[in-house]
Amino acid sequence: MSIYNSLAGKRLNRIEGLSDGVFSIAMTLLVFNLKDPLTGAVQSDKELWLALQSILPALLSFFLSFMTLGIFWTGHSTQFQFIERSDRNLNWISILFLMFVSLVPFSTSILAGHINNRLSIGIYWLNIFFLGAFLYFHWLYARRKNLLSEKENNLVLIDKGIRNRIITAQCLYAAAALLCFWSVYISIGAIILIQLNYAFGIINRKTTK
Repeated sequence: MSIYNSLAGKRLNRIEGLSDGVFSIAMTLLVFNLKDPLTGAVQSDKELWLALQSILPALLSFFLSFMTLGIFWTGHSTQFQFIERSDRNLNWISILFLMFVSLVPFSTSILAGHINNRLSIGIYWLNIFFLGAFLYFHWLYARRKNLLSEKENNLVLIDKGIRNRIITAQCLYAAAALLCFWSVYISIGAIILIQLNYAFGIINRKTTK
């Protein structure tokens, strides 16, 4: 068993390929929450608009989750730019991370179907929390086990920047989720604003300071 453990999970391209596959499938599954609300009774533009309004919660949840998966895919792939070697434990941390990636369509479905419920926000936030936690442990393990590229001169700054980005994002997500006790829609809006900032760098903040 010890010999097997020393041999398993060495190939980075295998886990990267699996990661891309899981993310692409999860992103595709999100669209299945969008049900066609139209019936033969729709005759006018006004009726069509009213019918489309019924899927607005699903559209909002779709946008929210697609952004979520895009941000975490970017974070995961960014880490692999600096990871030069792998082992069995790092492999399994990635697999557990991907387990929560595959749960995003499920938590999205709950949010879309119960968008006025605080519990649905809590379930969705938990999904984001575990994504962030495993992404953080993935990087921390690679750093402590010297699995990162030794050619990087700015490895200390890179390490600090990646860790600070994840911690800051998770704190902001938690604060946004707590806003559901004031208003569910304000909570969702705050999460979307956080995602837009992390996706497009609306607020340039140097986390390496």
